[in-house]
Amino acid sequence: MTKHHNKRYNHTIEFLQKVLPAPATILDLGVRNELSEIMETYGYTVINTSGNDLDLDYDSVKKYNVDAVTAFEICEHLIAPFNILNAIKANKLIATVPLNLWFAKAYRNKSDKWDNHYHEFEDWQFDLLLEKSRWKIKDREKWTAPVNKLGFRPILRKYTPRYYAIYAER
Repeated sequence: MTKHHNKRYNHTIEFLQKVLPAPATILDLGVRNELSEIMETYGYTVINTSGNDLDLDYDSVKKYNVDAVTAFEICEHLIAPFNILNAIKANKLIATVPLNLWFAKAYRNKSDKWDNHYHEFEDWQFDLLLEKSRWKIKDREKWTAPVNKLGFRPILRKYTPRYYAIYAER
């Protein structure tokens, strides 16, 4: 795990523990990954979606009876995140998204069609998306993603929030 992921995952776990203490059963949108495993070490039971296209198969989240749904770094990969957010059956949502940075372009991976950002939100945009999909935000946090490099952008990354976390209920 890189330092960048370590810091991001630590912030994510701290936020999760604050708003949804373990033990809890979570439906984590997206395929099983390192963060899913980390959540389990903290006492959470984690079920991941099976890699299905959540833009097309958003009804799949309705079949799970869980304490909460997590959407960590997933909404930006969806063309229409409203559909999945609106379809969630659980009454608690914990999500993180990368914030739009005025000094950097949206993430694009030319070698992997699934690993691209269709959206990088401003906090108010993500708030409006959640409100429109019937969520009420109860808590929120932002954090930076500094890198150990020289230059103008690395200096800005030390002070400009990059990630936005929300806890919402229905």
